[in-house]
Amino acid sequence: MKALVFDAHGQPLRETEVPDPTCRADEVVISVCRCGICGSDLHMTEDPATFGLGTGDVIGHEFAGEVLEVGREVTDLKPGDLVAAAPLRGCGACGPCRNGDPAWCDNGMTLIGGGYAEYAALAGRQLRKLPQGISLADGALAEPLAVALHGLMRSGMKPGDRVLVVGAGAIGLAVVYWARRLGAGCVVAADLHEYQRDRAMDLGATGFITSGPDMAQRVAAACGGAPDIVFECVGKVGLIDHCIDLVRPRGTVCVLGLCVGTDRMDSFRAISKEVTMIMSVFFNMHEFANAIDALDAGRFAPQHLVSDTVTLASAPVAFEALKQRTTECKVLIAPGG
Repeated sequence: MKALVFDAHGQPLRETEVPDPTCRADEVVISVCRCGICGSDLHMTEDPATFGLGTGDVIGHEFAGEVLEVGREVTDLKPGDLVAAAPLRGCGACGPCRNGDPAWCDNGMTLIGGGYAEYAALAGRQLRKLPQGISLADGALAEPLAVALHGLMRSGMKPGDRVLVVGAGAIGLAVVYWARRLGAGCVVAADLHEYQRDRAMDLGATGFITSGPDMAQRVAAACGGAPDIVFECVGKVGLIDHCIDLVRPRGTVCVLGLCVGTDRMDSFRAISKEVTMIMSVFFNMHEFANAIDALDAGRFAPQHLVSDTVTLASAPVAFEALKQRTTECKVLIAPGG
């Protein structure tokens, strides 16, 4: 099959042919229809040692496809089913796995990639059928939507809360979507540039501001006061501290941004404001199912996240371009063309 493989840091992904996946007893082989390019994929190729990325590996974990082959132990799926894939693979037998929380598997979770290819093999328990009317192209959004929903659940956001989302990338904009859907009183998105202003508003933002020296005052004006919750969705050194500065006293900073390396913050300011710090990563399968249901587009449709769809052959160029700030948001790869 055709796939994009990682060779080494500093080199673009390369299209080549690799062996087709095999189907183990508890697995399903799917034909990948769409796979999103995630910010963490970019991080992996920039810091492969941290993420255990090796030469010849195929990444990509935001994907959906059609079931082609089913292992003998899989009883709830059949060839032809359209499914969204959750990349979190646990043992399937421990307490967390049985409760739909494979990220915290007692026997260790594996993050499954392989979406930048024509076919992929996953455990059947990692797949969820798409309801009638939800396309495979939309199904690739289920994973990032679930990541954002998990952050909302972790934050304890209540209807009426004032919310600021720092970072208008795909995850930040998905947080905007969920915050508005779940009843935030105001949802302001902030970014270095205005590239995503219209997209943020389409996803439910009530305001959009650009970063600057007077940001705290402009945030308070846009929110009707300092925000109750600030979501950090960038993952750069110093941004957690920046969010502590922006949140109200006794407010909450929820961190979804993936910062590789040691961060820094003014702990005295944080404790003086009694700020609650919450870290959020991954999601559970209940949130994944809710994310799939949300793809049935309403007034604020998560499909607005998608800015482009590219072929496997053109994906390496698109991948490298996303390492720079551009007007793109969520770029999907269509391995079948």
